[in-house]
Amino acid sequence: MRRIGVPEPYEKLKELTGGRAVTKESIRGFIKGLDVPTEAKTGLLNMTPDSYVGAAVELAESIEMAI
Repeated sequence: MRRIGVPEPYEKLKELTGGRAVTKESIRGFIKGLDVPTEAKTGLLNMTPDSYVGAAVELAESIEMAI
């Protein structure tokens, strides 16, 4: 969400998840309610823990260069 310019993305997600069980349905509803372009919603809706690597590739490469 930060990458696509959603204001205060971490705070919004914290509000959704704070003190509650997180379900696939609650996350999907949250994403569908975001005011972002359709392609961004599609990307977020298709994201899974298995498919999301975030900055892992860049971090691993920077560690490799440091060694």
